[in-house]
Amino acid sequence: MTDTTLDLGPQARVIARLAEGVTDEQLAGPTPCPDLAVHNLLGHLLGLASAFRDAARKDLGATTDTPPTASLPDIGPGWREEFPKVLDELAEAWRDPAAWTGMTRAGGFDMPGDVTAAVAVDELVVHGWDLARATGQPYEPDPDALRMSYDFLRASADDPSRGAIFGPIVPVPKDAPLLDRTAGLSGRDPGWTP
Repeated sequence: MTDTTLDLGPQARVIARLAEGVTDEQLAGPTPCPDLAVHNLLGHLLGLASAFRDAARKDLGATTDTPPTASLPDIGPGWREEFPKVLDELAEAWRDPAAWTGMTRAGGFDMPGDVTAAVAVDELVVHGWDLARATGQPYEPDPDALRMSYDFLRASADDPSRGAIFGPIVPVPKDAPLLDRTAGLSGRDPGWTP
């Protein structure tokens, strides 16, 4: 998938700042993910950060074997303290070049390390957009992570099996900002508001 590695730290820090900006009153609010309220989206982000951290470490088990649709994700009472810690661990795990090589597993799927990393980056970029939109926060993803997410989504645009993972592509003008084009490729309407 890729010949180079990417530091997930900058995008992880963007997500941590967004999570820190979520108020208690916003937790029950809607998100661009139709079945997820803000607290569920945060739970999904926390779960995927743990799963992709363990995938990078090749520490396969419950976190890497569980499909993301196995249950409705949620947060626990200590989520505000847990969130930045798990995101830091995720970024650190992917700094090891060995994480990008060989096979690993995430969401119950065996994948090459570099593909798993691309999925992790895409999840962070797209769900960061979801969280920012749902909570009215500005969103500037890490430019390198955004480019990797866009390239990943564009590569799967014609794959008939992508519907099991992403919604239908939302048409976006070719001259739209890269973030809007990425959102459209992920099945999101760039104009979505709560």
